[in-house]
Amino acid sequence: MHSPTLALILTFASAKISGALPTRRQDQFPALPSLGGGGNTFQDSAHFRIYNAPSASTGSATLAIMEAAHQCFVSELGWRTPGQSNNGGQTGGPYKMNIYTVADNALGGSAGQQWADDAKGIPYLKVGKSWVSEPSVIVHEYGHAMHYSEKNWIGQTRTGAWWESIGNLIADTYIATPTCAAARAAHGNLPAGPTLFDPKKVLGDSFQVLVDGTSGSGNYYQAWPFMTYILNNPDNYPGCGKTVLLDMIRKYHINSNDTPLHSLEKLISGVSVQKVVGRYWARMAYVDIGHAKAQALFQELRGQINYSNLDSSGNGKYTVKAARAPRYMGANIVPLKVSGSTVSVVVQCSGSYTATLVARGGSAVRYVDLVNGNARIDLVGAEEVSFVFVNTPALVQYDAFSIPGDVNRGLGYSFQLTGATVS
Repeated sequence: MHSPTLALILTFASAKISGALPTRRQDQFPALPSLGGGGNTFQDSAHFRIYNAPSASTGSATLAIMEAAHQCFVSELGWRTPGQSNNGGQTGGPYKMNIYTVADNALGGSAGQQWADDAKGIPYLKVGKSWVSEPSVIVHEYGHAMHYSEKNWIGQTRTGAWWESIGNLIADTYIATPTCAAARAAHGNLPAGPTLFDPKKVLGDSFQVLVDGTSGSGNYYQAWPFMTYILNNPDNYPGCGKTVLLDMIRKYHINSNDTPLHSLEKLISGVSVQKVVGRYWARMAYVDIGHAKAQALFQELRGQINYSNLDSSGNGKYTVKAARAPRYMGANIVPLKVSGSTVSVVVQCSGSYTATLVARGGSAVRYVDLVNGNARIDLVGAEEVSFVFVNTPALVQYDAFSIPGDVNRGLGYSFQLTGATVS
């Protein structure tokens, strides 16, 4: 995949902007062979050029996937085309985006990478020959290219780790949701595929910082379901919805080095970021975020997820394990074994948190927020129940690739449970 440091080193001189740069759309974009080195062996489609494809059929397959992605994200969802300069350094356009097929070992272990000519303000892709027609790779990298074209998060270290989450969000949206179904159908009835959701990481390590770029243990490739949640907006929070991610980028305070959560805070109204994050994690107890394939995969793999967050003191009293105490905007999801018709919980905690009892019966899910540390839920039929505890302090400015100790420190808590035990 894309190098995790690339997004942090993409810098260039440019005019400050507060919104999207204008994009001229047309049916056939001209080529820009000087971008990325060019070459004599290539295939063209309306908006893309691929160099040195392993075969003509592979090149055609790649171009079909990319045209479907262009239709879905640029034409239908309003992302900026990567073929248009984002700084005026290349006049004219928009141009075809160049895709260079390279040896599998040419990218330092990555299957693909987004590159850019910063002077021209236009990105291009390099993709290993074994991966050049794999949507999870090329659409992921196309997500980076669109993100680069949107410009405002470039060179901002506190947005850096979110680039990979966005890349996987774009790839998963293309592959595994109905959002791009019409575009896939329009370009040769291209198949859907399995979701990129990783329930064992997202849910089993939910205690981690919401987006954690720590090398070897972080979640920044897997954290994209939070973006799916705010885009689908099942709770109808004002400011969230179909355009929220683009708004977070386009309305970003230029060169502020704010975190994306600070950008989100400026967009929403009538609700806090802490409430949004808290409800996201509550919904993740049963992956109730409007993503059918992710929810189905959760049901398939839920028995393999590590929920070992607590120590029991007996008589319904539980305390979070220090190593799994939720860190900044992280959570503990605690499945319960119901023993009665009512479940209640009383929490003891000295920090700022959001907690919820979640009951699921069939396809219906109910949410009961803790108020003043207390909540009770009366069960209907054979509902299953989970308790979700989220560390939701005041927003912090932090670099997810170098998380400060106080941000990465878990929030301790304990609770008294009646009507159920921890599974």
